[in-house]
Amino acid sequence: LIYMIEIGEREMKDSSLFERIKTSKIPVLLLINKIDTADQDTLLTALEYWKEILPKANIFPISAITGFSVKEVLNYIIEILPEGPAFYPKDQLTDKPERFFVNEAIREQILQFYSKEIPYAVEVDTEDFIEEKKIIKLRSVIMVERDTQKGIIIGHKGSALKRVGVGARKTLEVFFGKKVHLELYVKVNKDWRNNSNQLRRFGYKH
Repeated sequence: LIYMIEIGEREMKDSSLFERIKTSKIPVLLLINKIDTADQDTLLTALEYWKEILPKANIFPISAITGFSVKEVLNYIIEILPEGPAFYPKDQLTDKPERFFVNEAIREQILQFYSKEIPYAVEVDTEDFIEEKKIIKLRSVIMVERDTQKGIIIGHKGSALKRVGVGARKTLEVFFGKKVHLELYVKVNKDWRNNSNQLRRFGYKH
């Protein structure tokens, strides 16, 4: 159980939580933050006070803004965490499907290259994912709500869409470790953000 206070605090705002901390049978970490704003005497006084109030707690004076003692806290947490069974094989890096990362790579480029409401009015759907020995062939659709947004995404003679495709392809080639052929299309799906079926299809809860 980890509880953080600021230097100078003399009581916990939640009295019921305080009682739980006092009687807890699991390790308790009390983090005294913002020690960079206090002198040595103030810090020593705070340590003595909280050691008396919570004698079983492991007390760490820290400064989140400077990083003082933060690493020590993390190391201690890792040290006392109980080991448990692995939920996934060691060579499995994620539980997300490969198409998810394709969509995210394309969405990342859209966030970088377009401004205003455009990045928040689009959704990406990878319709084809064909993996061969030396290349992955992808066909993805960028979904927008209005014809004007489609024009902005495509750009003059397709220049903007090409820039998105090139950036996403480079990212995906590094990620998959092989050559990637990416075909991008833009489709108008009016008011998809207000359509419950569409939201569920894209993984949103509505």
